Amino acid sequence: MTTVILLRHGRTTANAGGVLAGWTPGVQLDETGEQQARAVGERLAPVPLAAVVSSPLERCRQTAGAVLPGRDLELVTDDRLGEARYGDWTGRPLKELVKEPLWKVVQQHPSAAVFPGPEGEGLAQTQARAVAAVREWNARLGPDAVWLACSHGDVIKAVLADALGLHLDQFQRIVVDPASVSVVTYTDTRPFVVRMNDTGGDVAALVPPKKRRRRRRADSDAVVGGGAGATV
Repeated sequence: MTTVILLRHGRTTANAGGVLAGWTPGVQLDETGEQQARAVGERLAPVPLAAVVSSPLERCRQTAGAVLPGRDLELVTDDRLGEARYGDWTGRPLKELVKEPLWKVVQQHPSAAVFPGPEGEGLAQTQARAVAAVREWNARLGPDAVWLACSHGDVIKAVLADALGLHLDQFQRIVVDPASVSVVTYTDTRPFVVRMNDTGGDVAALVPPKKRRRRRRADSDAVVGGGAGATV
């Protein structure tokens, strides 16, 4: 099983100001976001990570950087984990965007939403590239790896929707707060969504267990009846 910890960046000046930042350069964490990043770095310190991969945007690199102290790892960036390309919506206040006809499409039928302008992409494209990135890193790091991907709200929601087997049109039902942790374990049969939008839970269950000599069941099997939960 390969486990990916999906970490959303901490709060930014754009988040606080109600602006859709997109790929605008220079958008950084505000004071609250910096505190959130430090806190999540401390929370995840006991979890051995095979890699820390980030969106190239500053807010994600800042947040992912807080996870690195004490680890013999370098931060790697992957454009496919970057924010959705909102095109002409980039940099505009959300209070203006809610009046746009496309807003209802984004809310009700996001798989059909394509953001305007030459730099805009469809949310379906965002999902496809992000899921491809996660699965490629899974294959690269191997079946025993736990690794971290630091990305953005809509991108993480799209990856979670895929892991849950939901159509993209349902992804607005998922909430991913700043500096929250969501966890997906990928097996040969299916992904298991272990956590979503976790902003303060204990992370001991994410530490890989010691190797067992013999497996009593396939790792990709769901536990009938729900099981006893993680052993801490």
